[in-house]
Amino acid sequence: MTPPLPAPALNPVETSHETRLLAARLKHERVRRSWSIAELAKRSGVSRAMISKVERAEASPTAALLGRLSGAFGLTLSTLLSRAESSGERLARAARQPCWTDPRSGYVRRAVSPPTGGPLELVSVVLPEGARVSYPASAYAFLYHQLLVLKGTLRFREGATDHVLRPGDCLEFGPPADCTYANGGPGNCRYLVAVLRR
Repeated sequence: MTPPLPAPALNPVETSHETRLLAARLKHERVRRSWSIAELAKRSGVSRAMISKVERAEASPTAALLGRLSGAFGLTLSTLLSRAESSGERLARAARQPCWTDPRSGYVRRAVSPPTGGPLELVSVVLPEGARVSYPASAYAFLYHQLLVLKGTLRFREGATDHVLRPGDCLEFGPPADCTYANGGPGNCRYLVAVLRR
């Protein structure tokens, strides 16, 4: 076990908006897990004093320190930073939900969940007629998935198992496996995916 990082000597810090957002996010991640500051210190190797200062926005954390804290939370540094920069809104209005379209298949993925970083993520997908999208088993590691078809017919291959899903059908994914989503038509297929981090 590496010794905790000591609290460095600090110059007076003018607290920026970003520092306050990051401080709030770090505290939120810790409290959400029901961890004390001592527990986070043990898991991250960062001193309790430094964690306390960072959470109160009295110190600007370094990349190394953030790397240790994000690792203790099981997050990448980029995920931690993007969560800190989110508005903190618990309501995600449809018009502001980020969408991404696959240029190859025309698949449209909309992140339905608020950007607050909870353990549950809801994703709405429109798969055009004739489109096929595949993902490797590694994309499903450490995640729990359920899929609910809202419109159309989805042909879903999970490893060696084929499923034909129609509106109202809900499938719980098995152990991680290569998966293919296919829409043979007619029309678009629309489905909702619920993802929970294990």
